[in-house]
Amino acid sequence: MTFRQFAFNNDLRNKRMYIAYFLSSMFSVMVFFTFAIFAFHPTFSSGTINQNALHGMGVSGGIIYVFSFFFVLYSMSSFLQSRKKEFGLLMMMGASDKQIRLMVFLENILIGFFATLGGILSGLLFTKVILLIAENVLIINESLNFYFPILAIMVTFLSFIFLFFCISIFVSFILRTNKLIDLIKGDKQSKGEPKASVFLSIFAALLLIAGYGTALYVKGTTVVYAMIPVILVVTLGTYLLFTQLSVFIIHLLKKNKSVFWRETNMLLFSDLSFRMKDNARTFFLVAIISTVAFSAIGSLYGFQSYLTKALEDSSPYTIHYTPWLDDSESVVEQDINKVNAILKEENVEAERAKFELTYFAHSEWKNDVLIVRESEYNWLAEMIGEKKVQPDQKEAIVVGFIPGGLGEKPSEDDVLMDFPLSLENEEAVQPVKVIHSQVYPVYHSFYVVDDQTYEKLGTPIRTETNAVWQAQEGQTDQVLEAGRKLSEQLEHRAYAIDYNMYEINKAYGPILFIGLFIGIVFFVSAGSFLYFRLFTDLDEEKQKFRSIAKIGLKESELKKVVNRQVALLFFSPIVVALIHGAVALTALSHFFDYNLTIEALLVLGSFAVIQLVYFTIVRFFYVKQVKRAIL
Repeated sequence: MTFRQFAFNNDLRNKRMYIAYFLSSMFSVMVFFTFAIFAFHPTFSSGTINQNALHGMGVSGGIIYVFSFFFVLYSMSSFLQSRKKEFGLLMMMGASDKQIRLMVFLENILIGFFATLGGILSGLLFTKVILLIAENVLIINESLNFYFPILAIMVTFLSFIFLFFCISIFVSFILRTNKLIDLIKGDKQSKGEPKASVFLSIFAALLLIAGYGTALYVKGTTVVYAMIPVILVVTLGTYLLFTQLSVFIIHLLKKNKSVFWRETNMLLFSDLSFRMKDNARTFFLVAIISTVAFSAIGSLYGFQSYLTKALEDSSPYTIHYTPWLDDSESVVEQDINKVNAILKEENVEAERAKFELTYFAHSEWKNDVLIVRESEYNWLAEMIGEKKVQPDQKEAIVVGFIPGGLGEKPSEDDVLMDFPLSLENEEAVQPVKVIHSQVYPVYHSFYVVDDQTYEKLGTPIRTETNAVWQAQEGQTDQVLEAGRKLSEQLEHRAYAIDYNMYEINKAYGPILFIGLFIGIVFFVSAGSFLYFRLFTDLDEEKQKFRSIAKIGLKESELKKVVNRQVALLFFSPIVVALIHGAVALTALSHFFDYNLTIEALLVLGSFAVIQLVYFTIVRFFYVKQVKRAIL
């Protein structure tokens, strides 16, 4: 058997440990290959599609490539730590340091080669499905037809072969074989009882409380100034949580006899502090990476929801026309006729309403105030299905506007309710209540009075002509095309809500698509880190449970202990990351002054479900391995 065959057989013998590393590496290659397919797609290359999407995919591919380098490097270091005894046996059989390094180099090259091939083949298998998804997510008019991506294959293959080659050289160069006795006894040497500092444990709790409290307290633009300090504080607190506070809490539970001696808790807590201490850096890394994935995807999805909701709330009408202040009546008439002509050209059936917005001077308030008559308000309300109003004589109803945007703003509703209106005969009109409505597409609060009271208001200080069109349902394509023509011919005067929404989603689609892919890569890698650490200690766990089984441990008790132990180690960093992500998205909602609860629950819940499925699969194989060792 040649040395190359020996390295190849080593990969096969260690397939249980290498499988997660292989699959995760293959997934990274597949995602990078997917971006390469988009980047070199003929439709993109022709320049007919938004080049920002192409640029974003290129940047994302670079991020995935750099992250893959550190991911593979970390994975290899984990494997090498678990193979000390194997290296010791090889040295006893006469292997030199140079030969062990060459073996590690060849093993990693083999895994990298097949992971690269597997990633490319998997990408080719799902290329058509991914292209179909991209057509809808990116919202493009052209079809992303299937093509054989020769250039994408070459770029991906060469890039990742180079990546694995560099990492193999780097790992084999820094590999240090300790003393032979240390290698042989590597997993049998006593680590000593892990200790936790009471001061650092309390400090960790205080850091997390301070970080969470600040993130949840600040609002508006203050969130931006508090972001960096909060990130630093929470990051340090997370590190101390896993290295100090978790060990300290386990020690307290072990001292509590009612907890420690209950059922099989003694087995659970016996070496849990060791494993938490040993895996602290892995847990910290997983928690931070997962938090980045949750926060990034949640922020992108939340921001898109914020933009689209703000646009939906801006006007309930299909088209809203507002002229410039200095436009003459003839220009307004020409514009309205142009809108009618475009709608007719696109066969859009719509109801039209033209009305005047009359602004009056307010005796107690420095700003001009809009006052509308009851009959006109109810006419527009009926057009969009809103409730009608019936103010009594000498009474005014305040129609409130809820301000959007960033930061806190004073409510105009309260201001208008505090000041009565004065008529020509100096009689007072008292505001009586506040309602919220979208009948008038204006961005401020205003009064509604009955028609007789309106006639007594006097002469308005300014008047604006507006027009709205409400299209019938089932005309989406025609409305979008009409909106496109209006944006070209009547820019900043006529707003087609559906078309504006379409343009926002079209511009934002690539960002969300790219962010989702990167977030998934980060999350899968984080889950793989946990898998590596879990199976790295499997041989030691087998020996421990084999010994305990000899003194009467039942199979049901074994499954119970293993399930709890694996769950604690698997979900500890994920739960911390979910809490971090929830706090981050709450702070984001304070920044936008917009409730992101649904978006946060959807994003965090989806990742939690994925992690639960991942845990179920890993637990099944882990328990199977342990049971096989004691039966």
